[in-house]
Amino acid sequence: MTSKPFALMTAIMSEPFFQFEQDFIDSLRCVPMQVRLKLDTCGVKLKLEHWNHFTPAQKQHLVQQPCQSAAEVTRYRQQLQEFVTQQAGAPAKSLEIEPHPPWLDPATVPEVVREQARAHEIVLPVEQWAELTPLQRFALIKLSRSSHENRNFLPAVKEFGLRG
Repeated sequence: MTSKPFALMTAIMSEPFFQFEQDFIDSLRCVPMQVRLKLDTCGVKLKLEHWNHFTPAQKQHLVQQPCQSAAEVTRYRQQLQEFVTQQAGAPAKSLEIEPHPPWLDPATVPEVVREQARAHEIVLPVEQWAELTPLQRFALIKLSRSSHENRNFLPAVKEFGLRG
């Protein structure tokens, strides 16, 4: 059964959840890509264990809170670390923030994404990469990494309308 806060949250999101995330969005048992992007943006290594101990309201807040301007990034990081400290007794580890993240570069398809696309017999021209939103590019990068379960790469490629 869908809980009311998450149904409402899904309806009012400024950044949509991806279709390939639909199997866990109602419960938010996994960290959605839009939150993962915010984590990389603010430099916090959030464990799934931390995420799963957050209340529905905390998860909703982290999904909805903006994290783009310098002030927003600072607020997001502070709020996130408060939530983690409340749940775990200590803040989450910090990550180095990439000064030029590859998802913001529409002119270069990262090699890890090219390799994953080739594994699925897909050619991903830079013109198609450039048409993607930064969040879509971020998702493809994350879904391409060997440390990530890659089963959603092909569904994401199809969802984003990429032709191979």
